[in-house]
Amino acid sequence: MSGSLLFSLSVMMFLEYAIWGAWSPVLAARLFGPLKMSGKQTGWIYATIPLATIIAPMIAGQTADKWVQTQWFLAVAHLVGGILLFIAARKKTFGGLFVVMLLYALCYTATMPLVNSLMFAQLGKVLPDNAAVNAASGKIFLWAPVAWTIVGWILTGWRRMAKEEGDGSDCLMLAGILSLIMGVFCFFLPRTPPPGAATAVLPFVQAISLLKDNYVLIFFIISFVVTTQLMFYYLGTAQFLTDLGVKSKNVPATMAIAQAVQALATWLVLSYLLGLGFRATLTIGIACWLVMYLAYSIMRPTGMVIISQGLHGLAYVFFIIGGQIYVNTIAPQEIRSSAQALIFLVTIGLGLFVGTQYTGVVMDHLRVDGKFRWRPIFLVPCGVLLACVVVFFILFRGPITG
Repeated sequence: MSGSLLFSLSVMMFLEYAIWGAWSPVLAARLFGPLKMSGKQTGWIYATIPLATIIAPMIAGQTADKWVQTQWFLAVAHLVGGILLFIAARKKTFGGLFVVMLLYALCYTATMPLVNSLMFAQLGKVLPDNAAVNAASGKIFLWAPVAWTIVGWILTGWRRMAKEEGDGSDCLMLAGILSLIMGVFCFFLPRTPPPGAATAVLPFVQAISLLKDNYVLIFFIISFVVTTQLMFYYLGTAQFLTDLGVKSKNVPATMAIAQAVQALATWLVLSYLLGLGFRATLTIGIACWLVMYLAYSIMRPTGMVIISQGLHGLAYVFFIIGGQIYVNTIAPQEIRSSAQALIFLVTIGLGLFVGTQYTGVVMDHLRVDGKFRWRPIFLVPCGVLLACVVVFFILFRGPITG
């Protein structure tokens, strides 16, 4: 694999996730704080990404598998998305912000599976087999958590340089700038035309047919349930850390611990763990989230809670990235964009959407006199994830990637 290809794919992955990482971990603090939104309203704002993921990746994967070059699709979606983020930064009411964020989410989530499929397609051209592709993809996936880490530091530095705390809209402004940069960069990505499979069956329909395999079906069901629990992290952590005494301006850098650990795990551990098989890799990923929420529910000492952020990074590598590699491994080449779209639909789409709804309700229910009762809140995902670990380990069987 040439250095120029590795550089292009790495920058692509970095920018893709820097955009999301600029706003997602900290926007809830703006919604709960300056904008005075309820847990349910905050849940709906965060639900824009899952809602869009139910629709946009399917259309994007279908388009890239049959009609349009992937890099062109990515460029246009990110340029439009950047403009929408600037508009979102100026919205202060729930209705206005929800509409703009939903339009933005339709653009952004369309690009998420295509970044993966473009990477896998380019690696497949120059590497001999799936094992080599999976090993190389780990070096590129590495740049996703690096992006979240660096963008968290950038946002913290931005806030430290400001004379006032601000209203939290700076996270959307930063994401908008990064989205425009990504849009321009995509014009220079390697040419990735549609595979052009000669079949009358739509690629997304073919991707759904993968669920006929019982083990694939189990993987998708558990993936859905697990991702419903992630909104306790995304919706709750920023406010939780603030309530524990972490200054709001330091929250982005504190949460970036997860991405720092994710980067190290992607580089040093993922390939080794995949060599043990997908069942081990994915089960350990679920277990890491379980232990993190247990630490959250204990609440003290604060240092333990801060360190437990690293478990989110490990879990993301082993379960989310490991799951995407699993899907690429089992899917035929001509439908891999649609197969990636399917896993995004089930996890980031349906899973996170359901999660935003009931997480917001749980948080509101356990909010007394404006204060969240964090211990019982975080015991909810503990119970669900414990069941997922047991069921998945017993029922799932997957191939050895080597």
